[in-house]
Amino acid sequence: MRFGGKVEMVEQGAFLIPYFIALLFEGIPLLHLELALGQCLRKGSIGAWNTISPYLGGVGYNKECYESTAVNYFWYRKTLNITPDITESGTLQWWLILCLATCWAIVYLCTIRGIETTGKAIYVTAIFPYLVLTIFLIQGLTLPGATDGLAYLFTPKLNTLKNPRVWLDAATQIFFSLSLAFGGLIAFSSYNPQKNDCEKDAVTVAIVNSVTSLYASIPVFSVLGFKATTAYWDCLDRNIISIINEFDLPEESIMRQNYTSWITFLNSSHPEKIAGLKLKSCDLQEFLDQSVSGTGLAFIVFTQAIILMPGSQAWAILFFIMLFSLGLSSMFGNIEGVFTPLLELQIVSKSTPKELLSGIICLISFLIALCFTLRSGSYWIDIFDRYAGSVPLLVIAFFEVIGVVYVYKIKRFSKDVKWMTGRKLNLYWQITWRFISPLLLLTVFMAFVTLQMLKPPSYAAWNPKYEGFPMKEEKVYPPWVQAICVLLAALPCVCVPLVALYHLIKQKFSTPFTQLLQQQPPVLQLEFGPDDFGGLFQP
Repeated sequence: MRFGGKVEMVEQGAFLIPYFIALLFEGIPLLHLELALGQCLRKGSIGAWNTISPYLGGVGYNKECYESTAVNYFWYRKTLNITPDITESGTLQWWLILCLATCWAIVYLCTIRGIETTGKAIYVTAIFPYLVLTIFLIQGLTLPGATDGLAYLFTPKLNTLKNPRVWLDAATQIFFSLSLAFGGLIAFSSYNPQKNDCEKDAVTVAIVNSVTSLYASIPVFSVLGFKATTAYWDCLDRNIISIINEFDLPEESIMRQNYTSWITFLNSSHPEKIAGLKLKSCDLQEFLDQSVSGTGLAFIVFTQAIILMPGSQAWAILFFIMLFSLGLSSMFGNIEGVFTPLLELQIVSKSTPKELLSGIICLISFLIALCFTLRSGSYWIDIFDRYAGSVPLLVIAFFEVIGVVYVYKIKRFSKDVKWMTGRKLNLYWQITWRFISPLLLLTVFMAFVTLQMLKPPSYAAWNPKYEGFPMKEEKVYPPWVQAICVLLAALPCVCVPLVALYHLIKQKFSTPFTQLLQQQPPVLQLEFGPDDFGGLFQP
């Protein structure tokens, strides 16, 4: 749904162009890099970067009811009970807390023993969405207006590519869909056999992931095309009824098929009467262009479309179970990205039961997420998604590539990959890792910073007192919220220079005896031999 939301928000299929460029020059290279790192070093995210260089250790860390639609009212008032401004926090909503606690309890049960239980749960959470998408695909393609929705999906508006936000959205979508720069991939790949073909895995996973995104977009846009067509027909029907009543015409004299010719005729013969009717402009393209993303796409637009489908209750149950399964799959990688480094860094004792450690991680995550159950919680979800879930990923991925290529050295890493896969890195990996990927990441990051400086960050508020209601009111974030936005974007990035500075100071003030100990080969070599690691630990 996140992929479909981005396509819908960008207007037509223009999003697909930067998406596939980001996939080719960011997604696949970084996916291969992270899988190779974890498989080669047999460590999680933080442990892997500490092995490459201690300096890179930081990389891994009522009027309202009447004027709005029924679905909008239920979502914003009954479900979220949202405030009209982010500065009005409101109280914690007990029903949202209950749902949040239930979700984290299920996540805990699925990750209770780390990779041991996650590997079993992933079979259900990965296969079930494909089943539901296939059912929706068959049903969606039979709906009226499905072809209009698909034409909207695959017809790009090239002028939207001038907007840097489109490229940032494409890059972050690649990061989210492939779980890049979160640390989970490195942790998962550390459990692979050392002779596993990580290059083949990276290409296969990236292609299957993108094909799945497109496959999921087809039923989504089929249903959205059906919704737009239905809204277009309703608009025409209301205008037709108004015209028939005004001119006392026989019923069914004006149909949807001949509506345009009638309007043209009446505008030329009775312009005053037609103007007095204040007919609405009915344009199918406008209904298709009513873009929305994130929770709005899943819980409002798609829900409105499901209501119009025969057997809507069954479709709704299938749809939301699928969303829940997708959310669980995403959380598995995030939890593993925290779980594995905690064990490696010996922050907790190795004798600590895995069940207890998983429980502590889930409990802390639950407590942090309580801010999203406030009446203003929906606004904070958007902030976390926009700032904590986009810019830091670009920065961390940039340091990942720089760390491997220029700190660890690309030649050394190439030997390690050749030892694991049995073949040399081809020219594509060499060029993307050395030049294209870091330059593209840096360009998108600079474009985002420039965009933020030109226009103050804003949000769309659900305000029943707004004169344009039920349209959302565009509001600028107050200074203290802008400061939080900066912190969310900067804190994950600051870990990189802070850890590097820590190790620099530590090295500067360490004794000669300590330096001598640090230069000794790791104990791991004595057990396996230096050749087993492709020269990874040789000086």
